[in-house]
Amino acid sequence: MQNTDSATADLLLTGTVCTLDHQQTIITNGAVAIKNDTIIAIGSAPELIGRYPQAEKIEEAHGLIMPGLINTHTHGAMSLFRGLADDLPLMQWLQEYIFPVEAQLTGAMVHQGMLLSAAEMIRSGTTSFCDMYLFADEVAAAAKSSGMRGWIGEVLYDFPSPNYGELENGFRYAEEMFVKYKNDPLVTVTVDPHAVYTCSADLLVKLKEMADHHDAPYVIHLSETQDEVAGCRQQYGKTPLHHLNQLGILDQRVIAAHCVVLADDEIELLAERQVKVAHCPESNMKLASGVAPVPRLLKAGVTVGLGTDGAASNNDVDLFREMDSAAKLHKGVNLDPTLMSAEQTLRMATMGGAELLGAAKEIGSLEVGKKADLIVLDLNQPHLTPLYNIPSHLVYAARGSDVIHSVINGQLVMRNRTLTTIDEEALREKIREIAGQIKKISQQ
Repeated sequence: MQNTDSATADLLLTGTVCTLDHQQTIITNGAVAIKNDTIIAIGSAPELIGRYPQAEKIEEAHGLIMPGLINTHTHGAMSLFRGLADDLPLMQWLQEYIFPVEAQLTGAMVHQGMLLSAAEMIRSGTTSFCDMYLFADEVAAAAKSSGMRGWIGEVLYDFPSPNYGELENGFRYAEEMFVKYKNDPLVTVTVDPHAVYTCSADLLVKLKEMADHHDAPYVIHLSETQDEVAGCRQQYGKTPLHHLNQLGILDQRVIAAHCVVLADDEIELLAERQVKVAHCPESNMKLASGVAPVPRLLKAGVTVGLGTDGAASNNDVDLFREMDSAAKLHKGVNLDPTLMSAEQTLRMATMGGAELLGAAKEIGSLEVGKKADLIVLDLNQPHLTPLYNIPSHLVYAARGSDVIHSVINGQLVMRNRTLTTIDEEALREKIREIAGQIKKISQQ
């Protein structure tokens, strides 16, 4: 049993404990004890119930307790655009539909859209997410009110933003975010150039200097499509990855989303520079961008996390669905059923995501001393019976709707499928009102 010397606990959860630690420890009839925001003991249920009799208890005979999932790339407020424009190439989708509507967004709209994604993520087992979007302060405020843990940054690009206007204001906005959320328990601020095709070389370098100064992640869309790579070759004479490398940007601070179009030498370069990759298989499939070479990235030693991208190009933020897609996609395109095992895929959605975000000492597995970010699934379901192999069930059979309880930073944010931090009915009504406004804008 793992434990600390603490004499009290606030919350005790019992069931089958799947720690996903280095030993892949599984405890049948186990328990996790939480004090404030931290896991203070993991062990057998009878022993911990006896040790912490005063703790609030959530006992699930058929429950599976596991680390919360980590969504390493999304645009939460784009839930507002779910189904607005489907079945289009990426650049047409962006330039003809998404960018024009985004130009009319307000901070209040973004706040509600982020709350909608937070509700969906909590309901489907995600406890942490990495978000790059507009009105980042509103994204962060919505994340905090929902109780979610977020890595959040304002997207900057060469043209004016509907949030901050001219680019110079964007630098000030980003700096203000760092001041406001310094040492925040839930929000970590990131630096977010949109992409090579929307950011000049000068902007890319300036933002890297900002990330270095604040010891912050540098999040960027990279090599998502063949057209992006061809355009970069035409403009700079090299691929997006080699362009960043020539600028001196590539290092362990960089989180590159997508990385679909990569040559062998680029995979080696990512590994050498310790760049992290956020893999978004469903969005890449839907936009027909291609399939990222994730098995080769993992073999080369690149840290890879799993992301959903935004709900406008997915069209959900359910990481259980994303795990299933990721595992099967790479088997299918490579004609190799041994690739992307359930264990490997599950790790991408948990410890892989934690490592990508530089947070492996705090989240990603259930261990004493780590933050209390965990979820409980109800295994008493037809599609989860019988149970031979837990990772297999979690990747190939479980659904986001199987999550019944969620704890983030020690706070019970969902109990018995009911959110405790978000008024879902009121939120849905607000979203319907906003959708009416967006529909009018999109038809102009």
